[in-house]
Amino acid sequence: MKILANDGISQSGIDALTTAGFEVITTKVAQEQLINYINEHKVVALLVRSATTARKDLIDACPSLKIIGRGGVGMDNIDVEYARSKGLQVINTPAASSSSVAELVFAHLYGGVRYLHDANRNMPLEGDSRFKDLKKNYAAGSELRGKTMGIIGFGRIGREVAKIALGVGMKVIYSDSYVEDAEIALKFYDDQTVSFKFKHRDLSDLLRQSDFISLHVPAQKNYVIGKDELAEMKDGAALINAARGGVIDEVALLDALESGKLSFAGLDVFENEPTPALKVLMNGNVSLSPHIGAATKEAQDRIGTELADQIKAILN
Repeated sequence: MKILANDGISQSGIDALTTAGFEVITTKVAQEQLINYINEHKVVALLVRSATTARKDLIDACPSLKIIGRGGVGMDNIDVEYARSKGLQVINTPAASSSSVAELVFAHLYGGVRYLHDANRNMPLEGDSRFKDLKKNYAAGSELRGKTMGIIGFGRIGREVAKIALGVGMKVIYSDSYVEDAEIALKFYDDQTVSFKFKHRDLSDLLRQSDFISLHVPAQKNYVIGKDELAEMKDGAALINAARGGVIDEVALLDALESGKLSFAGLDVFENEPTPALKVLMNGNVSLSPHIGAATKEAQDRIGTELADQIKAILN
């Protein structure tokens, strides 16, 4: 049986599937050619990340497909309910990349509070001629310890963000209409464990109290953070989005940054992905990354092996 990993899969995932007797194809097939390729090769499982879509037309046109797998959490690029109504199994790996996304959130946070995102732009241009001026410009950084981290969406990734924040010495609050109470066990290298209990906060309460806010919600029809929500935030607060593009009104965000309402923002995802707005990319108060939250070697290994385990359980 043939499996097409159209957006790639880790070697560990390939090895696990090959050992189980599957043929793994890692050829990148263009979206417009995908239906013909699946039918020609009688592919039984299509594995995607965020680049490839699996919509109704593909599902209807590919009778050999038994499984559609998403290497990651969000499945907004798959018509999930329709696929399942047609008897296909739709799988993903919701836990595999949580730690990687959470660490990227803090990469943006640490870079933001110490102006590294801007320093790394200007040091190559002016570091040799204006070193003392740049030193003065970037000398007003702040620490994360003792600050309040507000987390919108308290699922797996949100809780991993909370763990890092607690380890840094931050106060953690969250807002999630589906999670009233939560408990997190923070495990240390020597097997010690400390547990923390939390209660859901209203979004407005979180916005007013947080020094830093990180979003961890699925794709939405409407903005989670728009002009009104930005106005409720603390003056000088910062916002990180490593969830999905379109959950923040980027026009309103840029206005908040330009006015000084917010100190900085960190964006791993964008409204107009994969062609983000130039004004967003050029804003000196925005720390940027190209949707790489799950893109660590460790996460990709976990994603590959988790997909392989699920495929073997279904098809064998």
